[in-house]
Amino acid sequence: MSSPRSTKDPMFHASNSSTATLIQRLDSLQAGLNLIDQGFTLIDEELRIVAWNQPFLDLLGFPASMLYVGATFESFMRFNAERGEYGHGDVEPLIRARMDMARSFMPHDFVRIRPNGKVLRVYGVPVPGHGFVTLYSDITEQQRQQRLIQDQTMSLEARVRERTQELSEINQELLQTLEEKDAMSRSLHQSEARMRLITDSIPALIAYFDKNRNYHYVNRGYQEWFGLDTTRPEHISAKEFLGNATYTQIKPNIGKALAGSATTFEYDINAIDGTTKAVRTTLIPEVESDGSVVGCFELTFDIGDERRSHKVLAQAQKMEAVGQLTGGLAHDFNNILAVILGNLTALSEQKGMEPLFDEYLAPAMDAARRGSELISGLLSFSRKQPIEPEVVDVNTQLRHVERLVSRTMPSSLSLEIKTSSTPLMVRMNPNQFQNAILNLILNARDASDSKGRILADCQDHVLTAAQAQQWHVPAGNYVRVRVRDFGCGMDETTRSRAFEPFYTTKPVGQGSGLGLSMVYGFVRQTAGAIDIESALGQGTCFSMLLPAQEAASVRAQALDNPANAGAATQGLCLLVEDDSGVRQLVRRHLLELGYSVIEAENGVEAQDMLLRVPDIGVLVSDIVMPGGIDGREVARQAMERGDIPKIVLMSGYAPETTTPLPVPLLSKPFTKAELAAALQHPAH
Repeated sequence: MSSPRSTKDPMFHASNSSTATLIQRLDSLQAGLNLIDQGFTLIDEELRIVAWNQPFLDLLGFPASMLYVGATFESFMRFNAERGEYGHGDVEPLIRARMDMARSFMPHDFVRIRPNGKVLRVYGVPVPGHGFVTLYSDITEQQRQQRLIQDQTMSLEARVRERTQELSEINQELLQTLEEKDAMSRSLHQSEARMRLITDSIPALIAYFDKNRNYHYVNRGYQEWFGLDTTRPEHISAKEFLGNATYTQIKPNIGKALAGSATTFEYDINAIDGTTKAVRTTLIPEVESDGSVVGCFELTFDIGDERRSHKVLAQAQKMEAVGQLTGGLAHDFNNILAVILGNLTALSEQKGMEPLFDEYLAPAMDAARRGSELISGLLSFSRKQPIEPEVVDVNTQLRHVERLVSRTMPSSLSLEIKTSSTPLMVRMNPNQFQNAILNLILNARDASDSKGRILADCQDHVLTAAQAQQWHVPAGNYVRVRVRDFGCGMDETTRSRAFEPFYTTKPVGQGSGLGLSMVYGFVRQTAGAIDIESALGQGTCFSMLLPAQEAASVRAQALDNPANAGAATQGLCLLVEDDSGVRQLVRRHLLELGYSVIEAENGVEAQDMLLRVPDIGVLVSDIVMPGGIDGREVARQAMERGDIPKIVLMSGYAPETTTPLPVPLLSKPFTKAELAAALQHPAH
C-alpha cells in the first residue's frame, strides 16, 4: 500500500481550499437567508423540516427547541392548535385538516391573523422532487422595517464571527483523513445545490456582490426578470440590465450600503417582457470583524400590488370623508325644503289662490322639488338615502335597462348587453341599480361621441382574500357588472375624481356632476365596490362587485298598500321634531288628517311624554336630533310600550345603522298624502 499523502502535497492544499470555499458560500447563503424579513421553511415529501430561517421562529412564536432537521410538520400544527392559534375546541380535527392540506402539496397564498394581533401572509409553492417551500410575511410591521434590518445586521455580524470559529474547527477535523474530506465535499455540494433550489423558489431577487460591485451570486429571478445568465454572475452588470437612468437613481443607496449601513429603497424597473415593475430593494452589508465591508446581500421584491392597494384605500378614505360632509348638508337642506314645499302646497290649496298659482306658486314648487331631487343625488352618493332592498336577478334588471334605452340609442352607436345563463341574485334596490346602469350607459354614450359600441355584461365572481384586500370588501361570492365603452377615455386626474359630487368634464348645462356620485353611493350602500379602468384614447370600463345571494333566499315581498286607503283614524299623535318650521308643517298635516297632536322638540322630551301620557296612539318622529337620544331610540321605546299601533320615522337623510326598525321611513320633503300613506302601516 502506498503511504498517506503528505500534508505538504500541493494537491492536498488545493482540495482543502475548495472545501473551505464551498463552506463559506453555504454559510453566506444561509446567513443571507436568515436576514430576510420573511420566515421560510422547506419540508420534504415526508412532511419533515429540511431547512428554515430564524424569522420563521420569530413570526410564528415557536420555541427553538422544536426546530431541527427532520422535525415533523405535524408537531408544529399540534403546538399551534393546543395554544389556540386555530380557535377553540377539539384540536384533532384542526390538526387533521391542516395535515390533509399539507399532503396535497398544492400552492397556496392566504392571510392569517394570529391571536397576538399579527397579520401574516402565508405563501407556499412546491419544489419538484424536494418538497414544499413556505414564506411567512408579517404585513403589520412594514413601518418598522428599517429597525428590523438594523437588528438583523447586528445578528449577521455575530453569526459571521460564530460561523468563522466553527469553520476553523471543521477545517482541523478535515485534515484528519482524505476520506473524511471527500465525504464532506460531497455533502457541501449537495447543500449548495439545495440552497440554490430554495433561493430560486422564492418569489424575489436574491444576490450577493462584493465591495467592488461585482456579483458573486444571483438567483433565478434575475433570469426571469432580465434574461440574465445566472450561472455566470461575474459577467453581470447592474448598470447594463437596469439601464443608466435607473442605476444613477439607486447608486447613492449602493454607496451607503458599502459604507456599512443597511438601506431599503423603492424604485421602478423595466423587465425583459416590456412591463414596468415597482420594486423595493434591501441591501445588507457583510461586515468583517475589523469593521470593513466585504460585500452586500441584496433582496428585491415586486411591490406593485401593495402600491395599488394603498392607492385604492386612499381613494376610498377620501370618498368616505366627502360622503359624510354631503350627508350632513343634505339633512339641513331637506328640512329647509320640507318647510318651503309644504307651505307652498298648503298655500296653493287655499281658496282664491287660483290666479296666482301658474305664475307664482307652481314655479316655486317646481324649484323646491328640483332642489329635493338634487339632495336625493347627494344622499345617494353619501349612502344615506333610505333604500328598500329586494333579492333580485341582475340578469332581469339588465334586460329591463336594455328595453329602456335600446330605442333611444343613435343608429351610429350599438349597445350590447350580455347576461348569464344562470340567475345572479343580489339584495339591492332594483330602481337604484337600473338608474346606476343607465347613468353608466349614458356617460359611455357621451364619451363615445354617439359612435361605436357599448358593452355591458354580468357574471358571478369569486373574490379571494388577496383580491378582497385590493377591493376593500370581504372575500366571498359576488356578481360582477361591467359597462365598457371605446371612447375618449380619462386621464389619471379625471379618473381619481370621477365619483366626487358636482365634478364633471361636460360643458356647463349638460351635466350636474352627480351621476357617477349616485352610482358610487348605490354600490357602497349595497356593500359592494366599484373600480374604473381607463386611459386617454382607449375607452373606459366601470366594474361593480355586488354581494351575491343564494337564489333560495328570494322571498315574496308584498306591501300592505290598499288602493283606496281612507284617512287615518283619529287619535292622539306625539310629534317629535327639533326643527320648528318642519314641526309646524307636519303638525298641520296631522291636524288636517284628523289627529290630535302633542309636540316634543327632542328625544328627551319625547321619552318623558311616553311615560306620562297614556293615550298616545301614533308616534311621528325625526331620526336625527340633538341631545344624544335619536328618533330610533324613541321608536324602540314606543314599540316596547306595546300600545302604540302606528309609528312613522322621518329624516332628511338616513344614518347608517346595524339594527333597522320595522317601521315606515319618510324622506324629507314629503307631502300630506305620503304621510297619510305611511300612517296606514301598523307598527310591527
